[in-house]
Amino acid sequence: MRFWRVCRAVYAEKAATGEGARLYGGRWNTRGVPVVYASTSLALAAVETFVNLEPGFRSPDLVSIEGEVPEKVSVETLPLKSLPAGWHESRDELLHKFGNEWVRSGKSAALLVPSAAIRGEWNVLLNPAHGDFRKLKIKTPTPFEFDLRMYARR
Repeated sequence: MRFWRVCRAVYAEKAATGEGARLYGGRWNTRGVPVVYASTSLALAAVETFVNLEPGFRSPDLVSIEGEVPEKVSVETLPLKSLPAGWHESRDELLHKFGNEWVRSGKSAALLVPSAAIRGEWNVLLNPAHGDFRKLKIKTPTPFEFDLRMYARR
């Protein structure tokens, strides 16, 4: 399974450590729990990044990072039916509980979770504490930029 991240170049070296999520938390984890957030396509990674940018902020130093979870590495999927109604509208404790428990259980190196930005698409959480995490293949970052029309006012 391939995955992608889009981030600022200054953070690319640590993009696969889970450090950012450990420091600040995210939709699927609380502060203190390292998780690597990625997407199942470059397009989704771009949208996930864009929706988290400050309005009008145009970062000149974005990179995309492609990676691969080898077939022999365990991947789980979080069933949509296990999520509460309106899960995509908040980052509540129940969502944190799913991610935190998954990391602590060590059942798999990757967990597919639904995207809140584009329903019907899937992101992937990667557990840097899992023994198989070192088997993931992560490519060299490449420059990435959004089309200028994405910043245009309408």
